[in-house]
Amino acid sequence: MSTQSNAPGVLSAIDPDLTDRIVSRRRAIMQGGSVSGVVLAGLRLGSIPVALAALSRDAFGQGRLPTAVSGVLNFALKLEYLESEFYNLGIASGVIPAADRTIFTTIQGHENTHVTFIRNLLGSAARPKPTFDFTAGNGSGAGPFADVFTNYATFLAVSQAFEDTGVRAFKGQAATLQPYKSVLETALTIHSVEARHAAEVRRLRGNFQDNEPNQGWITNATTDIPGTAAVYAGDDNVVHLGIDVTTITPAARKEITEAFDEPLTMAQVLAIVDPFIV
Repeated sequence: MSTQSNAPGVLSAIDPDLTDRIVSRRRAIMQGGSVSGVVLAGLRLGSIPVALAALSRDAFGQGRLPTAVSGVLNFALKLEYLESEFYNLGIASGVIPAADRTIFTTIQGHENTHVTFIRNLLGSAARPKPTFDFTAGNGSGAGPFADVFTNYATFLAVSQAFEDTGVRAFKGQAATLQPYKSVLETALTIHSVEARHAAEVRRLRGNFQDNEPNQGWITNATTDIPGTAAVYAGDDNVVHLGIDVTTITPAARKEITEAFDEPLTMAQVLAIVDPFIV
């Protein structure tokens, strides 16, 4: 199928003004016009996401992403760095049993792709990868998850906490990105994948029995992972848009909390991940 025929369909759901600029940029490429090196690199690699990320940045003006967008994307990048490094080290450590290895190599691939995509979208504004301490010891290597890469149960618990945090973190930035429709849409495509990761890891921890608290969804603000209460803070909320949902449905309160997933603010997320950063 021709990529030329697909392009308008892909772009039709994006901010019309931005679409016009991207389409104009695309025509310039086809006509031999100048374009940033990262766009050409993406096209040479056959990477549509990388190329579109670069095109989106060019559409704002090279290196001129709005400050609000750059801030949110670098926040997202820090989380993606955290997750990609965690899975890279986890796969290399051998802590994951053979039966589950495919699950985590798949997640690893997704997270590494997210890092590449966001870095290309940010261009020179992308911040460098921090140094991580996955024991949550702020560099001591002796935090509460000291056996994270030798004890599979600990690895699974940390994975669940990271994925659940990521889902709520992306959701929390939707309002900031709302004026920038194309970037918001891109963030939501990553958000939904993080949610699938979270559900898969949660069910894996529960041996796919859907038993609380390790089923694929979150009940109340419940967690069985010591030290992760902040990851689930507020998830027992039942009031949405001013409506107490318990008053309009016969569903049990716990089921209502399962039906709605709450956002986390940037400050809340940074406080959660701080122990993992040196």
